Amino acid sequence: MRAKYVLSEVAVGLWRNVTMTIAMIISMAVSLSLLGASVLMFLQVQDMKDYYYAEIEVAIFLTEKVTADQRETLAGALEDDPLVNTVKHETKEEAYQRFREQFKDAPDLVEATKPESLPESYRVKLENPERFDQIRTKYQGYEGVEDIVDQRAVLQKLFNILGSLQTLALVIAIVTGLAALLLVANTIQVAAYSKRREVAIMRLVGASNWFIQAPFVLEAVFAGLIGSVFAYGTLVLTKALLLDGPMKSLFQGVLTPLSWTSVHLMLPVLGVTAALVSAITGWITLRFYIKV
Repeated sequence: MRAKYVLSEVAVGLWRNVTMTIAMIISMAVSLSLLGASVLMFLQVQDMKDYYYAEIEVAIFLTEKVTADQRETLAGALEDDPLVNTVKHETKEEAYQRFREQFKDAPDLVEATKPESLPESYRVKLENPERFDQIRTKYQGYEGVEDIVDQRAVLQKLFNILGSLQTLALVIAIVTGLAALLLVANTIQVAAYSKRREVAIMRLVGASNWFIQAPFVLEAVFAGLIGSVFAYGTLVLTKALLLDGPMKSLFQGVLTPLSWTSVHLMLPVLGVTAALVSAITGWITLRFYIKV
């Protein structure tokens, strides 16, 4: 009987303040969408780091006048080096083929580049990519070596950009989340004030605090849960219509694909987050600002 009464009061409260309820749901949906996007971006950046660092190579470029003896000496040292996992020699022709494949969408650049302008190199995978400095120090002085490039330094720029976007999304989510919490608190205050007579009567007849406060808190929780569903739907539509649609070819080969498992994981995460935050906000509002 008590549960039925509480639920009926929740429904009445939501309908009585329907415009504020809608505004609260929209605010929660926006903030939770941004929060979910920032979490997905964080997970995606970590996946990209794991993927690219596993495939990362150190390029040891050779000079134009490198001799066969210098080349063999360097190859032997690399093959016997415990820091090195695999070694592959890349000729000028192979380097040009790689270049043509990487820049096939820029035909003018490919036509302007000649095979002899690309240096031959050794492509080295390390046992531990973090130990690149040791490789540079060890082989930079070898005869025939022109430069040693760590691909990780190039990828780090990409990760820095993605990290900045991740931070921006998180900051926006926090700001909109605070606005949503203020709206939740304001909605509860209005609802409690509109029912002040009923609350006074319930106090006179000995109703407990939790029984009086439960409908107000559940209103906030309900709005938060609905907002989390809308936020999840926004993430699903973004992946289906944008990331797997027009933007797929744009980021193909640069970003690792976002899995549906990660997207679906956001539904319980956002739902639990919305319910807890809404409940805590509602309880604090009733406890410290409203005498119910």
